[in-house]
Amino acid sequence: MVDFGAFVLTDGNRHYRTDDRGKSWRHFDLPLPPAHISRPLSFHAAVGMDGYILYQGTVCDRKGWGALCHDETYYTKEHFGDTPQKLLTETTRCHFAHSNKDFKADVPKELIFCAAFDTSSDTGSHSLSSRRLFSSTDFFQKDIKMEDLGIGKNAKGVIAFAIVSKYAVVAMKDLSSGSSGEMVLYVTLDGKAWAMAQFPHASSAELRENAYTIVESTTYSLAVDVVLQDRSTIGTLFMSNSNGTFFVESLKDTNRNKLGFVDYERLYGVDGVGLANVVANAKDVEGRGAEKQLKTLITFDDGSNWQPIRAPSKNSEGRQIHCNPADADECSLHFHSITTPHNFGRIFSSPAPGFAMGVGSIGESLLPYEESDTFLSTDAGVTWTMIRSDAHKYEFGDQGSILVVVNDEEGTDKVRYSLDLGKSWKSYDIGVKLRARALMTLPDSTSQKFILLGQVARRDQSKEIGRVVIVFLDFAETRSRKCGEGDFERWFARPAKTECLMGHKQWYRRRKPDVDCYVGEKYKDPVEHAEDCECTDEDYECDYNFVRQGKECVAVGPEPIPAGVCTGDPDQKYMGSSGYRKIPGNTCKVGIKKDEPVEKKCSQAQPKEGEVIHQTFDFKSFIVQHAYFRDSTTILVRTADGAVWQSSNEGYAWKRLFPDKRFLAFYHHKYSSDRAYLITETNLFYYTTDTGRTWNPQHAPTPPNTFGAQVLRFHPTSDNLIWTGNKDCDGLGERCHAEAQYSRDNGRKWFLVENYVRNCAFTKDKDLHADPNEIICESYPQKKGSQKNVEGTAMELVIGSNFYARKTKMFDQVVGFAKFSEFLVVASTQPGGRSLELQVSLDGYSFATGRFPAGMHPETHAYTVLESSTKALFLHMTMSDEPYYGNILKSNSNGTYFGLSIENANRNERGYVDFEKMIGLDGIALINIVDNPAEAKVTKAKKLQSRITHNDGSTWKTLTPPKVDSQGRPYKCNGAKCALHVHGYTERLDPRATFSSPSIVGLIMAVGNVGESLAPYKDSDTFLSRDAGFTWEEVHKDAHLWEFGDSGSILVMVNDEEPTDYVLFSTDEGLHWREYKFTQEKMRVRFIVTVPADTSRRFILMGNFPRATGSVAVHIDFTALTSKQCVLDLDNPGQDDFELWSPSEEREERCLFGRQTLYHRRVRNASCVVGQQPKVDEKVVSNCPCAKIDFECEFNHVKNGADECVLSPGTNPLPNEALCKNGEDYWYERTPYRLIPYSSCKDGLRLDRGIRHRCPGIRSGSVLFWLFVLVIPFAFTALVGYYYYRRSGRARGTIRLAGDGTSAFRDDSGVLATLASVPWFIVGIAGIAWEWVASRVDGVAYRSRRGYRDLRVDEDAQILRFEDED
Repeated sequence: MVDFGAFVLTDGNRHYRTDDRGKSWRHFDLPLPPAHISRPLSFHAAVGMDGYILYQGTVCDRKGWGALCHDETYYTKEHFGDTPQKLLTETTRCHFAHSNKDFKADVPKELIFCAAFDTSSDTGSHSLSSRRLFSSTDFFQKDIKMEDLGIGKNAKGVIAFAIVSKYAVVAMKDLSSGSSGEMVLYVTLDGKAWAMAQFPHASSAELRENAYTIVESTTYSLAVDVVLQDRSTIGTLFMSNSNGTFFVESLKDTNRNKLGFVDYERLYGVDGVGLANVVANAKDVEGRGAEKQLKTLITFDDGSNWQPIRAPSKNSEGRQIHCNPADADECSLHFHSITTPHNFGRIFSSPAPGFAMGVGSIGESLLPYEESDTFLSTDAGVTWTMIRSDAHKYEFGDQGSILVVVNDEEGTDKVRYSLDLGKSWKSYDIGVKLRARALMTLPDSTSQKFILLGQVARRDQSKEIGRVVIVFLDFAETRSRKCGEGDFERWFARPAKTECLMGHKQWYRRRKPDVDCYVGEKYKDPVEHAEDCECTDEDYECDYNFVRQGKECVAVGPEPIPAGVCTGDPDQKYMGSSGYRKIPGNTCKVGIKKDEPVEKKCSQAQPKEGEVIHQTFDFKSFIVQHAYFRDSTTILVRTADGAVWQSSNEGYAWKRLFPDKRFLAFYHHKYSSDRAYLITETNLFYYTTDTGRTWNPQHAPTPPNTFGAQVLRFHPTSDNLIWTGNKDCDGLGERCHAEAQYSRDNGRKWFLVENYVRNCAFTKDKDLHADPNEIICESYPQKKGSQKNVEGTAMELVIGSNFYARKTKMFDQVVGFAKFSEFLVVASTQPGGRSLELQVSLDGYSFATGRFPAGMHPETHAYTVLESSTKALFLHMTMSDEPYYGNILKSNSNGTYFGLSIENANRNERGYVDFEKMIGLDGIALINIVDNPAEAKVTKAKKLQSRITHNDGSTWKTLTPPKVDSQGRPYKCNGAKCALHVHGYTERLDPRATFSSPSIVGLIMAVGNVGESLAPYKDSDTFLSRDAGFTWEEVHKDAHLWEFGDSGSILVMVNDEEPTDYVLFSTDEGLHWREYKFTQEKMRVRFIVTVPADTSRRFILMGNFPRATGSVAVHIDFTALTSKQCVLDLDNPGQDDFELWSPSEEREERCLFGRQTLYHRRVRNASCVVGQQPKVDEKVVSNCPCAKIDFECEFNHVKNGADECVLSPGTNPLPNEALCKNGEDYWYERTPYRLIPYSSCKDGLRLDRGIRHRCPGIRSGSVLFWLFVLVIPFAFTALVGYYYYRRSGRARGTIRLAGDGTSAFRDDSGVLATLASVPWFIVGIAGIAWEWVASRVDGVAYRSRRGYRDLRVDEDAQILRFEDED
């Protein structure tokens, strides 16, 4: 390859090049000036194609005061010796695929990737959705391909494209339906198959535009630094596996600046060694804007482990330093890095093998640059020496045999150099006193010549010496001879314990320190030598179709095998994958061989198409807790004997975690889908950040509490935790109490929140826009003695900002608090009274008192807060004791005024209510009411009837019964009183077995009966609705458990009345059912479990055999029923496997919540697999005129027999408010009606509007007034706009640097918006104290309810929490 030197680009069309290293220059012309990007030229790395260059320029069409500009890319094959040709227009970045020598993909050398817009624009701006990735192998002449990245038409919103080491990386904003617009990375190694990068905790590690940086990476790992908190310059470093798709957290709290530069650098030529700066006081920086305190850490194993840099014991003058280097926390070495550069090129290292220099300080954290000294390492960062006091600029020459430094704090007339690897230093007088600005040599550090650029003070200038000087330094005469073979030694690149990386040791040939000779091998990188190591466990990774579980790789399911290998003989065997493969690029030899095929039974292989298979696992004890990781196939199970089991393949195989430990509970992180915590009886707990692939031990400050408080509380920022444990409970426990502590680093360090608490949590939630650093606590004011002695007394509610550093007492007497979507609800009492009040906040600090209709104030009543997913709170208020039932109330949009929704709603003795909203369709809910309230008070026997609402509780109707049963026979009951009634939440063993599914819109299953009231459970049958409860059909006799799979392509049922040996399954949503026998001995099934999103075709039956002492898990796999993929064609609806459905199809009213909405769902009889293809957003056809169904009764109003809202006797309506906040022309007096908060209807019948009044203010102004209000401000706006246009670099004559402006397509309203969804399927564990005391747990009596939170005043007054469902 010929070295053609350099190119000089001007701001015009004529540019210059040299092919003889600057001895001569020739001009060349291009049609366009260069684009305002960091690198307008892109080069080809292949041998013989060095003349292939891409050039990006900008063309502008001047219009008026401004110009419409776009970029175009040109190419040359002769390093601009030919006439450049246009490649593509409307581009943002183009690269040759082979623009990096490490990119080894077997693709044509002419392959070019371009990030470009697929449409032109007349306005100069583009929609982000039109920005895609294109490729071509013939310079976009005929071969023009739009890369779909494996996701089809959703491959749009491309932000950036780059070739990084061996990886091609696309950064894209996810614009697919249902996404929150976060950034995603797609990676390819071969230029053909793209895969989305997976980060370990998706809710907090969301990539955001301008908030992530791909840092220096290797050929076997991609490194990305991600900002996890809005408007922060603190990141987290993630490292990928060998194919760049799965990332693990490497280092938290990395330092970065606002431009996105990160303090992270690998040492040149030394695999696995890197330095990074972390923010030691990140909590204070993010909480109160404190000044950063930086610490430097070093890794020798490519980011798997980080450690402080051990400080040298002596300074440059041989004196002892001021601290003890053995104390790494107080006395370690810290360096100024990439965010504050003081020279050109790499910060610490160069191609001189093993040499590193830096400016830094010794102590607890990094001092300012002017207070720092200069340090040297000759062994790739293992040890360091202070070579000069004060900060210096430094350079390496002659492969490290010459080290040169110059003072960088003040003017100097000397440079200092070392010829013996820094052992001794000599001074050289350069003859002029200057302030050093740059010190340079050849980039490969092989020359003995250096250039010093300096600035001379005015007093030191003369006729010969001006303001700026360049000093040429030549050290060729300092040594007399060239080094011979005996002057070199082998230098191994890493310390002994980590010397093997990627299967080999790495060493260089380096000059010995004490010889007096020069290397003299210019323009030649030092040659790396490798010695292969023996293979160890670290040299292998999981094979395809296998996932990491601890130190093992387990199959995700039956292994795919070639056709004909297994012929049906049950004893036949085949040679299958061991589960491991050697990491690509790893060179280890012999040693452990983990990738050799192993012999397996054919029964373990993937079945033939159309077959169903199962696998059975016996637990020695009963299952008392089970839950999947969200968005994962990994499930955890805890048994009554304290064991925790994990399956990473949906129950196909199980492994016990830490068999020598007894666990009281496990928690899944509320916001981070791949984090979980295993709680032991001591302060030891285990955590995972990668969906159970690895578990790490960690210590809490105290053992788990025995006071009923939730042990762990979570924060949308994943690493923030609150732990509530027992304090001073040893011995007699005279001072035993609950203590809350918080951590910002996932439990590594803990800080006190409060003592004598019952409940502490972070105020911030998904939709609750509170201070992210605020903590709220219920605590006892008397903080002495045993907490048991003060239980039942008044508690304070205290809110503390800056992680409870600044505390404010909000209420003196509280029952408790809970968070519901955008609401923070506090139950408080008045001093000395039993009156229970609701306090509601939307920001976590300002509270308003909830107001109830007359006669329904919860003085001694119990009440249950139900949910809040439709901009209103639903509340159940108990109106009768023994038996229990009450009224359902619904609030206005800010949760302060409650109106009656329906009376006599059923609840049980534990406070749970027969109320359940349909998942995926807001505003539809099912309840059971007590039809005989007067009689029930005497007989204690309730007759229940079911009701449904399709307008968020404004009106309730009976469920329309089917005309015939599942056997085609008419029902015995008929007439107006005949309806369908279903068993609800209060009777359900597993709260996650909901009526509906998040993946199948409109589908409901339930157990019930057709009659005048609800029959006993064992006298009931199983029903299904496909239209959100408008119509129903009986699908099978007897009560069944059910579960949804693969977005409705398969439904599974199992008998719930008695032991059974088979399941029923349907692939047409209940039209036809087939049996599958899974056991010889009948089994009592308690649960059917599948992944939370209901998108899998694998299920787990959990239950027990009669007379057994433990539970059984049966994995049933329906994946082989069909392999045909469902087709979704948005451009041709009706010609694919999906249909458009609206919940209003079966109603007289064509609108639901003021709008007509269409949903995509699989055609009922389509025999195909939906799989993981992205779901399509609902389509709002139109907003409808308002109708009566869009309204509900205003506060203190109820419906009469004519279905009209009237004022309750003895009450007063709310006063009128002249609200004109949004520029309205008029305001209206209140009426008995209010618009349902969730409705989007427009105009039409406005029952909520009374007498109209004109809004006061500027709308009645004169013409002259409007002239001043409108015209004058617009004139000023135009001037300011023109000024900003000139300043921003958009005008001609200025250069806009990358990063200093916003993209034409960016929507700033939504940038850096952190989204964290509340997982609907998590079972909230209020406390584990009962498990601490109990020696056994009845597994089949596991009755925890999703998200309920029990907050008591006494036995009759309580608030219970129900988590809203996403």
